[in-house]
Amino acid sequence: MRLSVVIVSYNVKYFLDQCLESVFGSDLTLDGVCRGEGSDTLELEVFVVDNASVDGSVEMVREKFGQVHLIDNKENVGFAAANNQALRLCTGDYVLLLNPDTIVERDTFRNCVAFYASHADCGGLTVKMINGEGKYLKESKRGFPTPAAAFYKMSGLIHLFPHSRRIAAYYMGHLDDDETNPIDILPGAYLMISREALEKVGLLDEAYFMYGEDIDFSWRIKLAGFENYYLPSSRIIHYKGESTKHASMNYVYTFYNAMSIFVKHYFTGSNAKLFNLLLHIAIWIRATLSWIKRIVQAIALPVADFAVAFAGFVGLKWLWATYWASNVHYYPPEYTWMIIPGYILLLMLGSWLYGGYEKPVRLMRIVKGMAMGCLLLIVFYSLLDESRRYSRALLLLGCGWTLLSSIGIRGLLSLLHVPGFALRTKQRHSCIIVGGEEESRRVEQLYETLGYPNAEVLSDPKPDSRKLNEVIHYYKADEVIFCSRDLSIGQIIDLMTELSQLPGRRWQVEYKIVPTDSDFVIGSNSINSAEDLYTEELRTIATPLNRRNKRLFDMLSSLLIMLLSPVLIWFQKNKRAFWPHCWQVFTGRKTWVGTAGRETKEGVFGPEDSLPRRASTINPELKQRLHLRYLRHYKLSTDMQILMKNLRNI
Repeated sequence: MRLSVVIVSYNVKYFLDQCLESVFGSDLTLDGVCRGEGSDTLELEVFVVDNASVDGSVEMVREKFGQVHLIDNKENVGFAAANNQALRLCTGDYVLLLNPDTIVERDTFRNCVAFYASHADCGGLTVKMINGEGKYLKESKRGFPTPAAAFYKMSGLIHLFPHSRRIAAYYMGHLDDDETNPIDILPGAYLMISREALEKVGLLDEAYFMYGEDIDFSWRIKLAGFENYYLPSSRIIHYKGESTKHASMNYVYTFYNAMSIFVKHYFTGSNAKLFNLLLHIAIWIRATLSWIKRIVQAIALPVADFAVAFAGFVGLKWLWATYWASNVHYYPPEYTWMIIPGYILLLMLGSWLYGGYEKPVRLMRIVKGMAMGCLLLIVFYSLLDESRRYSRALLLLGCGWTLLSSIGIRGLLSLLHVPGFALRTKQRHSCIIVGGEEESRRVEQLYETLGYPNAEVLSDPKPDSRKLNEVIHYYKADEVIFCSRDLSIGQIIDLMTELSQLPGRRWQVEYKIVPTDSDFVIGSNSINSAEDLYTEELRTIATPLNRRNKRLFDMLSSLLIMLLSPVLIWFQKNKRAFWPHCWQVFTGRKTWVGTAGRETKEGVFGPEDSLPRRASTINPELKQRLHLRYLRHYKLSTDMQILMKNLRNI
């Protein structure tokens, strides 16, 4: 056996499908032999280790890729441990650790094996990676994470000097992206190792949670006396390579933890102490900057709304006092500094509850939220003592001003092209389908079912990038769909790269690929399939609005149930669990309705509890479908129905 490919998967069904299509599209025949040029052959075995996915990944692999050696884990054992499961079974002269969100070119494997044959010192090998926008990923080649290199990366200085040998050492920025060179660290997305090196190095270190196992593995290859190489003549698409949120506290913590483990393994004495000190400094710098940025982004719009609304309220008060009451001091100071801010905050609260501060902007959310806030203000106003009712007319005028000013601020941000504030969002995106006549028309029909009734077709199996760029400009397209049945991955990568470098376009274009004879379209961080119709606002539990509404429902309903507990407790089938469950939901430790995955908190009930039968008698496949449907098409009414149906089972 010449090559063993190991893919670890977790809830990435469509990415995995496309990845395997590209792997088995590498001149592969049904007898499991990947044929090279002439009479040479490249034997191939593929392992997929699934870490307890709930999206149907295992069933898809079994149905479409029977030649795959599938390891179906019943729990998520982690990236390193899952890879090791397959590494113990691999028989190839070379082993490749491959991410499921990648696509390989037709000759990638053959070129890599050929490189080994001509470089006896090569122990580890990687290739050039580009993202879903056709841009080079600097993670393709990395240097040894010395204390200085790690500090420059974590502090952000690396972005100021991207080609410096010293400051950009973490990504070896001084090396040409298009030249073959020895490197220190191989990326885990595409990490190939020879059998000889693997036997000396051993398996991945399972002490690492994330970001560190590939660094450790690569460095052990070098310590074993081999070289790691970067081979840019072979390329892959790595869809999610650009999606890691390096500014997040989770990333900062995970990276620091991995580096700490690395320090313990390979640094001793004063060097280890210095490294940890520098890492602590860097993590505090990044954490502080990240915290400040998030705070500013979170409060900027509400502060602007409040300031403009307050100024308008005060102006209206002055006009009303001057021309109606003929006394500029008619209203007491408490009205200005207590009542007016209270009015505005209640209106803003209504807007927030209805999603007025979510992106993208939806004006009707603001209108509905402030209308509800205004109604509550009028009710509250009518309950006040006569001496506290300053002016109903002024209240209504102020509500109108607050609404108009909020819309005006968002309109200004839209004119300034601030991301997320575009008021004129397209209901139908403009897209170009590139491929042969037959496949393009099939994809066009598929896109009609996905919400694209007017996609344009460029029937050319060998399109020129400049011609395609002209078509994009003519139709002002923001999406290009490549048909992989007619265009090779190499052609697609060339087009994506060339299009990303052509000047003159002022808008972002997203590139997607339709696998051969498939009914889904996949791009960077986005999947459109016949199961999930393409709409601008998917009803998913992941949206901030739905998460907030779900939490508010949990708090209010648990509070109401506790207030009614003297009556409800007598009807409970398990009285001991009643109070613990109510309190856990109220405090946020649990939710009334939850799923088995990480998308929600642990639930007292599950989506299957909407059925007449109890969960224990439900088919596991049906249960899985119910959970996926709940996550994808979440409605607050679903939680209400399940809770009401199970009031006796709290």
